[in-house]
Amino acid sequence: MNVEHILTRHFGEETRACAIVLEHSRMVADKALRIARTLNDPDLDLRFIEEAALLHDIGVCGTDSPGIGCSGDSPYILHGIIGREILEAEGLPRHAMVCERHIGVGLTVDDIVRQGLPLPLREMVPVTREERIICYADLFFSKKGNSLNHEKSPPEIRKGLIRHGEHRVAIFEQWLLEFGD
Repeated sequence: MNVEHILTRHFGEETRACAIVLEHSRMVADKALRIARTLNDPDLDLRFIEEAALLHDIGVCGTDSPGIGCSGDSPYILHGIIGREILEAEGLPRHAMVCERHIGVGLTVDDIVRQGLPLPLREMVPVTREERIICYADLFFSKKGNSLNHEKSPPEIRKGLIRHGEHRVAIFEQWLLEFGD
């Protein structure tokens, strides 16, 4: 599968957004693969981890995110749902679920209701170990301009997650123990 081709078809090859998402996604994929290899678990699908990590933010192309060069109609919080729809249409249902489930440490129905998020009322939390690894790796990287190449430290990640509830920090702490720093 040519992941870059799928991304460029949806973002446009020469767009700033495509370059940012691709660079961010490469960093996430590299970290996810390092983690997976360190775990030395023969049941982990390394090829899937790499592909899904590279595609996890494809839905950003449909969002109104001028900071990274996207001029879609949807709020950024919908990029997981949009990504799922895109990848299901591409015939990649397993990859599509990574898109939907990677926001923060995942979103529960309770999170969606409590925060009044414009999302479908369903559990959107990583289920498989591969999904959790990708979601965890994604927490370390931003798509924001001057911090694109900066890998966040665990304290920086905790600081970002605490704004959305201590339960999110607790999930991160579990992943930190499972996957390492």
